[in-house]
Amino acid sequence: MLLMRESYEETAVRTLAEPVQVAAGSIGSIRVLRGQLLRITAQGDGAVASLFGFSLADPAVWLSVHHTRVFSNSYLLGSGMRLVNNRRRPMMVLGKDSVKRHDLLLPASTTAFLAERGYPGEGCLDALRGELARLGMVVPKLPDPINLFMHVKLTREGEILPETNLTQAGDSITCRVVMDTQFIVSACNTGIEGNDRPAPLLLSVAENLHDFNAE
Repeated sequence: MLLMRESYEETAVRTLAEPVQVAAGSIGSIRVLRGQLLRITAQGDGAVASLFGFSLADPAVWLSVHHTRVFSNSYLLGSGMRLVNNRRRPMMVLGKDSVKRHDLLLPASTTAFLAERGYPGEGCLDALRGELARLGMVVPKLPDPINLFMHVKLTREGEILPETNLTQAGDSITCRVVMDTQFIVSACNTGIEGNDRPAPLLLSVAENLHDFNAE
């Protein structure tokens, strides 16, 4: 089954990261080991989670939305889809998903972009830079995110049209992670119409699906 852990040899002591609360307009990070499950839960209506991931073994290897689109030949994120890194190797697989609306096209907001559009607060990209510095991680570039829960559509003419975000508190996605990864998740304002009301998020890790029931 998709979310069952594959067999592999244990090479180190397994640790389970504590849940992380990400306040609206801020950013958080969580360490997930190969074989573990990552769940990202909206804790307010209209939430968007801009997801970044960096290999713990080599931060120059990151979760790549561009390679994911090419690898899967799709701009839509669906159940069973493998999310790959910039070396075209899987980092995680999407399993349970109560929203089924996610964006693989738009870049992260910046503080300057938000200010130009009349929004206060820090942009996703600037928040990512600060979180990487806090973690002591040096990366060659800042990648674009996978915008979980963001509601947009692509027209036949190639236009990207933002739609009203219908995500509700309690909605979530769950992925099986297949590479030791430092995930960074932004709840900052996207500056995208219909998806511009930041809401808090919960990041949690488990070895098995039933373990989430203890939250």
